[in-house]
Amino acid sequence: MVYVDDHIEQLDLAAGLQMISSQRREQALQFKHEQGQRQCVAAYLLLKRALQVEENIDINPQFEYGEHGKPRIVGYPDLHFSLSHCKEAVACVLSHKPVGIDVESVGRYRESVARYAMSDEEMQRIQCSDRSEVEFTRLWTMKESLLKLTGEGINDQMKQVLIGVPASAFTIVERLDKNYIYTVCEL
Repeated sequence: MVYVDDHIEQLDLAAGLQMISSQRREQALQFKHEQGQRQCVAAYLLLKRALQVEENIDINPQFEYGEHGKPRIVGYPDLHFSLSHCKEAVACVLSHKPVGIDVESVGRYRESVARYAMSDEEMQRIQCSDRSEVEFTRLWTMKESLLKLTGEGINDQMKQVLIGVPASAFTIVERLDKNYIYTVCEL
């Protein structure tokens, strides 16, 4: 199930920092700006809520990290999760199979970034779209959610990421009224 919080500014950061693990608190406090700290805390709190609601697990999860930095919950090898955040929202997905999520703000479209990350076919989709910034964000979240699922992360092969991946692997939710799009990828 997917959990999204698009009221990050309402989070009581001091209280939130007390509700999370010391491991996550250290990660949150590494962010220079309060916005990053809020996002880090809010995403973790979503994971805690997902664990409680879906699995009746009431803990502050500790993370261990795979080869490419993909986090796992210590002691729960059969649970998979993914966290993401942008300026407008934080998102979490919890599953019993590998999963990835990405949430991105719909911002100004920059062709130079698109040319780096998008294939010729994807560029054509973006350029033919009535709202190129929305189509770019939709495709970007698909790519990044897949890379989070695999644990690879953003790489130099961004143009090829979606080749051969069925569209049915993705659930795309557009919250254009709130200026963000998120995509979940489950293979």
